[in-house]
Amino acid sequence: MQAREVVVNLPTVTVHDPVSRAVRIMVLNRMPGLIVVDDRRRPSWVLPGTQVLRLTVPGAYQEDAALARAIDEAHADRFWHELAGITVGDCLPPQPPRPVTVPLDATLLEVAALMTRLRSPIVAVVERDGALDGAITLERLLTSLALVPPGD
Repeated sequence: MQAREVVVNLPTVTVHDPVSRAVRIMVLNRMPGLIVVDDRRRPSWVLPGTQVLRLTVPGAYQEDAALARAIDEAHADRFWHELAGITVGDCLPPQPPRPVTVPLDATLLEVAALMTRLRSPIVAVVERDGALDGAITLERLLTSLALVPPGD
C-alpha cells in the first residue's frame, strides 16, 4: 500500500490561529497532533500532541518545575486562560525544523519508519509541488497494517 491509499483529510491550522483554537481542533477531531500550513497550504510544522500541549504551557513553567509546583491547585488549572490573544506562531521557535512529510507514493513502511525515527504520531502527505494532500496518523497506519495480518 501507498500513502495515497490511507491518507485522510484533517483540519489544519496556520501560525495566525489562536493557540486555543488549535487545541480545540486537535481535541474535537481526536487528532494525535496538528499540521501547521503556510498561505499556500504547504506544511510548515508537523506537531505531535505533546508539542501542541507545549504551546499551551507558559515558558516560565516549562523551564522551572519548582515554579510550576509552587502554584496552588486552584490557580494551576487556570494556565489555560493565559492563552488569550496568543497565536500558534507566537509559541513556535523562529526556525521551523523540516516538517514530517511523505509523498503520496510513499510506502507504509516508509511512513512507519519516518514516524518511529522522528517520534511523530502524525505525518503530512504532500503532492509533488509540496502542497498538503492530507495526513496519516499513527492510528490510521496501524489500522491499515492490522487489516492484513502477517502470513495472510
